[in-house]
Amino acid sequence: MAETLRVKLPGLDLKNPIMPASGCFGFGKEYGDYYDLNELGSIMIKATTPKARFGNETPRVAETPSGMLNAIGLQNPGMEVVMANYLPELARDYPELPIIANVAGACEEDYVEVCAHIGDAPNVKAIELNISCPNVRHGGIAFGTDPEVAGRLTAAVKKVAKVPVYVKLSPNVTDIVPIAKAVEAGGADGFTMINTLLGMRIDLQTRKPILANQTGGLSGPAIKPVAIRLIHQVASISNLPIIGMGGVQTVDDVLEMFMAGASAVAVGTANFTDPWICPKLIQQLPLRMAELGITSLEQLIREVREEKKRA
Repeated sequence: MAETLRVKLPGLDLKNPIMPASGCFGFGKEYGDYYDLNELGSIMIKATTPKARFGNETPRVAETPSGMLNAIGLQNPGMEVVMANYLPELARDYPELPIIANVAGACEEDYVEVCAHIGDAPNVKAIELNISCPNVRHGGIAFGTDPEVAGRLTAAVKKVAKVPVYVKLSPNVTDIVPIAKAVEAGGADGFTMINTLLGMRIDLQTRKPILANQTGGLSGPAIKPVAIRLIHQVASISNLPIIGMGGVQTVDDVLEMFMAGASAVAVGTANFTDPWICPKLIQQLPLRMAELGITSLEQLIREVREEKKRA
């Protein structure tokens, strides 16, 4: 089973391709009470900025059919606390677990500052560059919708990063291809995609938006078809590895992302409804692969890439 699920990406030798998505798992502490986090392929920890952020005003979360809206606003304790407390705790309790550090900021200098240091933590094996968060007023999505800006930011952090950099792409664009090409030209080692879709809900009694931020990021199974389409689109124009995410709930969702062009999969909103979702997927994946005649994920990745070359 071990080799069947193993995938190797820049900086990441994953015993299986399943990991919790950033923002839906904190720094792992709470979920560690439910199961041994060593079962996971990796953890994408919560976004880290140079200084602590309180985040947006409340309410910051709203349910929607087949999903949820969030406008947390990148709340986090800041780089120094993450590096002094959270990352050492993960290294102590889960020494073999590779960590992907999500990095965010309000300006290019913020990203560069965090990327220059966070790779010093021995368990941080890769960076997820969050250029696509839709619920912060400064930074975030502004970096992920302009090819020139996205490419320049990627190049800037690549100059200082000590580990491979995966750039998180936004679905909130007319055409994702120019963004992906610019990020690749900037030196990215891979993509993570997709981030949430921008959405809104209105309270009928107050006649005002439910979220204090007015808009928020839509996640959950409602966005999976969009994620599949965009992963397929980017995989068709780039050979960089993709960590797919967006509405994953079942092993069929996982394999669908692989068949679209992903090389690993992150699980987000489903962690809120079922805290055991990640280990369940890991256990179920080899059984479903056997039913479909898939000998290994690495072989599936190769087959999908060859098919895209012929297309």
